[in-house]
Amino acid sequence: MVEQSPALKSCIEYTEENHFPLENIPFGAFHNDKVNAVHCCTRIGDFVIDLAVLEEAKLFDGALFSALGKQVFSSKNLNDFMALGKDYRIEARQSLQAMFAEGSDKVSAEVRENAFFPVDKVKMAMPVFIRDYTDFYSSKNHAFNIGCMVRGPDNAIQPNWHHLPVGYHGRASSVVLDGTPIRRPKGQVSADKVKPTFSDCKRMDFELEMATYLTKANDLGHPVKVNEAKDHIFGFGLLNDWSARDLQVWEYVPLGPFTAKNFASSVSPWVITPEALAPFKTALPEQDPPVLPYLQDKDLSSYDLPLQVLIKSKDMTEPHLIATSNMKYLYFSVSQTIAHHSVTGCNMEVGDCLGTGTISGKEKHEFGSMFELCWGGKEVIKLPNGEERKWLQDGDSVILRGICKGNGYTIGFGDCEGTIIEALPDSHFE
Repeated sequence: MVEQSPALKSCIEYTEENHFPLENIPFGAFHNDKVNAVHCCTRIGDFVIDLAVLEEAKLFDGALFSALGKQVFSSKNLNDFMALGKDYRIEARQSLQAMFAEGSDKVSAEVRENAFFPVDKVKMAMPVFIRDYTDFYSSKNHAFNIGCMVRGPDNAIQPNWHHLPVGYHGRASSVVLDGTPIRRPKGQVSADKVKPTFSDCKRMDFELEMATYLTKANDLGHPVKVNEAKDHIFGFGLLNDWSARDLQVWEYVPLGPFTAKNFASSVSPWVITPEALAPFKTALPEQDPPVLPYLQDKDLSSYDLPLQVLIKSKDMTEPHLIATSNMKYLYFSVSQTIAHHSVTGCNMEVGDCLGTGTISGKEKHEFGSMFELCWGGKEVIKLPNGEERKWLQDGDSVILRGICKGNGYTIGFGDCEGTIIEALPDSHFE
């Protein structure tokens, strides 16, 4: 990792354990009830701060924003701001750190009164309008585990896997914000893999992933070069790509996931920038065999970002930790997924979301799905109140967290939580 500087000091009080210090400066969107509108925001300590109020007061006084000639933070999502590009994001972040540094008097009492909201009093909104969503399969440990269960250990990794980031086009319209209930899906299943029946999903699963949001488009027919791909990244969030495993096993031959994946994917409310995560940057292992030249990333890296999965049944008062993982367990870098996605000339757009795929470590407690943790339903997870799980039940809440410990500060993403609610009755489909 990069050597870390001492913690910054802020005029806003928070503890070292707070996930939103000056080093973070996340971006999101929230409902401002004072003006009955959704605005872009950041968070410092336990306050959500309306960026539109700061913008109206002309507190973004760097060279780029001073010459911009328009306002972007009164929008209901981050897309207009994202479209400005990397340099504007960096300047906005630096301006916010200066505004709220210890001893700063740049923000008047009137502006603070209109811009500051206690975090427990606000309702967050989708941070990004996601035009397209693609999910990858970038963790070798996860691919090996799934392959062992499906094909056996001698044929766990398919021949193409080491040569390209495998992915599929997901459904952007069903990407939902943290806290949105997840309806148990129904669809076709087949016990004998020959004849189908119609059933609610019996093998409901989560997938621990990271989301990448793009800040820069490429023209149709002009791929993104792998060593320029980082300039296309606005930031990262937590992603739970819910999976209906019994629907998936019937439908995935020969074209892959469809209804088993399209019913919901949950994201965290805050987008964390590459600048906030820079101190936690870490090299990825050398890829063997070597990939083709268009995928050769000179900065093959990820982040040392510890991840957690917690589950809380409807009869539990506190969530229970069932798995830990880390973003550094990826095999393919995010830059490689962008380069491969666009290699045919596919035009990526501002606000596009790319999922890493399930991130699993080598140890069992590091597995990023129920499929792996319960080894296809052969084993059980024991909860502290005596309940057992092989798959998720109605009323179960799954909570994803990502937390980095810096030099005297902590960087967090906010929870990514979803609760399973019962399937619709069969009469609904008649």
